Amino acid sequence: MHNKKFALAAVAAFLAGCATAPPPAPALLSPTLDDYKRDVAKRIAAANAASYSAPSPEVMKSIVVLEITVDDLGAPLTVSVLRTNGYGELAQRALQSVAKAAPFAAPGPALLQGASSMSFLETFLFRDDDSFQLRSLVATPD
Repeated sequence: MHNKKFALAAVAAFLAGCATAPPPAPALLSPTLDDYKRDVAKRIAAANAASYSAPSPEVMKSIVVLEITVDDLGAPLTVSVLRTNGYGELAQRALQSVAKAAPFAAPGPALLQGASSMSFLETFLFRDDDSFQLRSLVATPD
């Protein structure tokens, strides 16, 4: 019985090691807020299979606007829903998508402007199939 408990503990420890957070994002090379937002949006899209990059339809199922506050290392301090169309599950998916992609690149001194954190908005554009596109990436060709 003792060996069985030990084996289960070893397996649990191994599996816990496999479920680690994504590595920190590399330092941001471009210092503008738009560049930082695109960097964060690319990381969110890469971490979530439900994102799409095809042209947006004329009518969206839902638009969710989040306010994201990151600390000087790029870790989210708060993520708040500022706008939603009443689809609570889609607002929740947007929040979870940010959490899944964190941590982000550390914002540079020019973005922090002497503060220990910074806030910005990101818009999730949901299609009828509940896939989303990030507004910061709509005009980005890559």
